[in-house]
Amino acid sequence: MAAAWLPFARAAAIGWVPIANTPMPDIARRTSEGNMNSRVIINISGRMFETWRYSLEKYPDTLLGSNEKEFFYDEEKDEYFFDRDPEFFRHILTFYRTGHMHFPRSECISAFDEELSFFGILPEIIGDCCYEDYRDRKRDNSDRVADEKSSEVEDTVLPSTFRGKVFRAFENPQSSTMALVIYYVTGFFIAVSVIANVTETVHCDPFPGKTSAVPCGERYEKGFFILDTACVMIFTMEYLARLWAAEDRCKFMRSVMSVIDVVAILPYYVGLFVTGDELTGMFVTLRVFRVFRIFKFSRHSQGLRILGYTLKSCASELGFLLFSLTMAIIIFATIMYYAEKSDTNTVFISIPAAFWYTIVTMTTLG
Repeated sequence: MAAAWLPFARAAAIGWVPIANTPMPDIARRTSEGNMNSRVIINISGRMFETWRYSLEKYPDTLLGSNEKEFFYDEEKDEYFFDRDPEFFRHILTFYRTGHMHFPRSECISAFDEELSFFGILPEIIGDCCYEDYRDRKRDNSDRVADEKSSEVEDTVLPSTFRGKVFRAFENPQSSTMALVIYYVTGFFIAVSVIANVTETVHCDPFPGKTSAVPCGERYEKGFFILDTACVMIFTMEYLARLWAAEDRCKFMRSVMSVIDVVAILPYYVGLFVTGDELTGMFVTLRVFRVFRIFKFSRHSQGLRILGYTLKSCASELGFLLFSLTMAIIIFATIMYYAEKSDTNTVFISIPAAFWYTIVTMTTLG
């Protein structure tokens, strides 16, 4: 009888309740069933587990605590057989024994949810010691699944149009030969731009008739300008092509990578209109943002994207660390200020003035 009804019970992907068009047959009553102090043998994919019957029947709303488990009973071997994962079942059986469910941090969250659903156990009963980890892993897994579904939609829908093919060529270098060419060309110009941004600050030979060295950016200004122009043109065409091919342009413009693209090329266009005496501190500050071009590598690097997702998932923990560090800085800076307040030669003329000393001491000397 168990073999006949097992497929129906397993077919319920969200739980253990059997699905059938006709009523299920009556459960065969056994003489030992009424003995609450009897032991129950549970076979999980060949691994044997044994526990007291009353431990299971304390939770009648679950599979093992209800009469539904009788559909999995093997009369010949006097055991219940479940074709499930025995590693997860250890934690499930612990719940029946102690009333506390613990989340195995090293296991797959989706597989754990499937086991809980099969045995009719709600995730809300997970203990406080593990529930926060479970919730974080659940959220991260949901985000990953959503990203995968979004990628599948883009792979299946976007290529049907020319815009879709262009967008996919920029997003997925493996989609075509042209996409691979775009990937390497864009990466090359990103590297050239970053190297040029660093090199132009290096001191070179002085101008003829001069003795003091000058930065290479001033010594070879025309050459660096031509190189910067070529890089910015490539980045501009890339951004406009992505914007044109994006399915939702507003969403694309609000994305982090889109903002980085704009900030990376904005100083060049501002510099075209701010020259000579018109050069202001604002433009000098904008030139600093050219360093953001290095973040364009993250668009083409799977490892950097994984690092970004990791930092995002750990945002709350990093925020707590920053909060703790800030509290310590304020406390020790205050102590330093009042300890040196009576000294006329002190450099700690205020509590904020002691911040730097405190930060350097805490982050370098521990």
